[in-house]
Amino acid sequence: MLQDHIFLVGMAGCGKTSLGQRLAQAMGRPFVDTDQRISEILSMSVNDIYATLGEDFFRIAETAVLAELAGVAPCVVSTGEGTVLVKENIALMKNHGTIIFIDRPLDQILSDIKMDRRPTLRGGTHEDVIEQYGARIGYYRSAADYRLDNSHGYQIGVSALNTLVARIGESRGVFA
Repeated sequence: MLQDHIFLVGMAGCGKTSLGQRLAQAMGRPFVDTDQRISEILSMSVNDIYATLGEDFFRIAETAVLAELAGVAPCVVSTGEGTVLVKENIALMKNHGTIIFIDRPLDQILSDIKMDRRPTLRGGTHEDVIEQYGARIGYYRSAADYRLDNSHGYQIGVSALNTLVARIGESRGVFA
């Protein structure tokens, strides 16, 4: 078993939270959703944080949560879709864990995404999601230590993520 954090990055709707929760359960580790943690700290919904304090403030809060995680026992962490846009966030994740890009085809994301739950897309269209995907896909790829193809359904994604993490642990000489 890996002895550091596992950070899941990717677009909204790619499966970071659902797969991450199952991985954490299988590993017997805590699960942290950075968006949810920020919301808890500020006692505000993510949408309200964006509306009242803005995206720049939210990005600073993400960095603070990642720094907080550096001092706790290893977790499985689902990051916000924009976390990789900040260099400090990438450095914190690389210094304290392994980054896995949950890659899911855009057409599948578009079929599942709930626009009203995405503060950077609220009131947006599928064209806005396509534009955001195009703008961010390179960040996910360059930040990631590993990539997981999550295009074959939830159960296969869960199994593939568990297998990937086990292989990463074995390659580092760390066994469950």
